[in-house]
Amino acid sequence: MLKYVVRRVLYMVIAFLAVSLVTYFLMKAAPGSFLAFNQFLGGITAASINLGVTQQLMQELVKEYHLNSPWYVQWWSYVWNFLSLHMGASFEYPNTPTLSLIRQTFPISVGLALMSITVATVLSIIAGVVAAVRENTWVDRGTMLVAILGTAIPAYVIAVFLMLVFGVWLHWLPVLGFKGIQYYVLPVLSLALPMIGSMGRYMRNSLMETLHSEYIVTVYAKGGSLKNVVFGHGLRNSLLPLITVVGPQLASLMMGTVFIENMFGIPGMAHLFTTAASMRDYPLIMDSTLLYALVIMGMNLIVDLVYGFLDPRIRKTGYAG
Repeated sequence: MLKYVVRRVLYMVIAFLAVSLVTYFLMKAAPGSFLAFNQFLGGITAASINLGVTQQLMQELVKEYHLNSPWYVQWWSYVWNFLSLHMGASFEYPNTPTLSLIRQTFPISVGLALMSITVATVLSIIAGVVAAVRENTWVDRGTMLVAILGTAIPAYVIAVFLMLVFGVWLHWLPVLGFKGIQYYVLPVLSLALPMIGSMGRYMRNSLMETLHSEYIVTVYAKGGSLKNVVFGHGLRNSLLPLITVVGPQLASLMMGTVFIENMFGIPGMAHLFTTAASMRDYPLIMDSTLLYALVIMGMNLIVDLVYGFLDPRIRKTGYAG
């Protein structure tokens, strides 16, 4: 297991450097620049006036981020500043370090993603178990029909529907702002419902396959009840495919909350990232992208380790694959 983890960490380092290079070149290849969005012909002087900061500070930003240096110097400065947690200031908020901006917004997005994936996982397990136990009945077909509809409808469409019903018509829940736990209900449901469809089908198909296996027939032959078969023997083995899906789903939620955060007025990381991309705020773009990359790679590693914990056969083969 230790050998496997070390090997995966080395792969993560290589992937991290590759992501940073691709992000840097795509960022630079995009038309326009931060200065161009804040001035037309006046250069740094005009930009500093428009931003309300001194020309000296703008010159310091140019020097700090090596904007006049070769590309490899600029790229490595972004990577090293991120790894050393000395990210400096962003272009758009020159008086605020990007680390402070991330500290303020990243926990909000993480909390939203964790609550959404928790709700989606619990409900998908319930839906999958019900559908598998009632295989080929109207309960099975109805559950899968609802799951397919949830998968087909985008999260932002579900968000509009929930806002209209529970916020405008019934006045049960707030639809805009971020002042308490009640403000999370509609955004969490908007993100969770589409995931329940795909994850519920994974759970149903996996549990059905398990219930038809030979060892389950043996449990029935020994007098085991349906409850004992499902929860005592079948459910744990059936969770493996679902665990494989949960990790990437959680990682993708970190970027998938862009529309939802904007629609519900949640001051999370997604809003900060989209603003940085539109304004060509290079430091904030690089730091945000590298953070997301680490989250995705870390979640994939955790999923593989949990996969091995649930399946002893994988542990014995040293987490092969």
